[in-house]
Amino acid sequence: MGKLTLTTFLTLDGVYQAPGGPQEDTSGGFEYGGWVTPFADEGMGEFAAELFGRAGAFLLGRKTYEIFAGYWPKQNDPADPIAGPLNRLPKYVASTTLKEPAWAGTTVVDGEQLQAEVVRAKDATDGELQLHGSGQLAQWLLARDLVEELNLLTFPVFLGAGRRLFSTGGLPTAFELTASRTTGSGIAIHTYRTAGRAAFGTIGE
Repeated sequence: MGKLTLTTFLTLDGVYQAPGGPQEDTSGGFEYGGWVTPFADEGMGEFAAELFGRAGAFLLGRKTYEIFAGYWPKQNDPADPIAGPLNRLPKYVASTTLKEPAWAGTTVVDGEQLQAEVVRAKDATDGELQLHGSGQLAQWLLARDLVEELNLLTFPVFLGAGRRLFSTGGLPTAFELTASRTTGSGIAIHTYRTAGRAAFGTIGE
């Protein structure tokens, strides 16, 4: 039985939209795509290699899946620490519109049965069922207490616009910090494990 983990890139103001390129996601008039690029460094690559080495399967939203499927199948070096697992391991994509995925090893999970299918996929996974990006799917899963661990890579940039991972209406949830590091370019990488509902009180009492 595996565990469901979420890895996402965030700006200082919590934006996850279009980290990889200017045209990745311009919805809502977003003009700042590609904000990760100036900070991508060796430390980020080392973390990615460690992360993908723990993967047993992948869960992706449709948009993220299409971005990945347009690039990673063309990277055919089995020794590549990211391409190897992505091309070899099972991939689940949450979509009601994708019918015939071309990327080998892909299973489409229909939205109506999503929660049950995610639990089933996690139970069938040896290692981590890794969710990468996929902001809307991540929010849906967080609201249902299905994500067990977060890897948040926070980049030293403020945008002032764009979609944010932790939107209004989420469940108040406590987390335990289990790992932390900072890369040479200033990316702060924190790993959190869920620790139940958030608690409240008054300082000094």
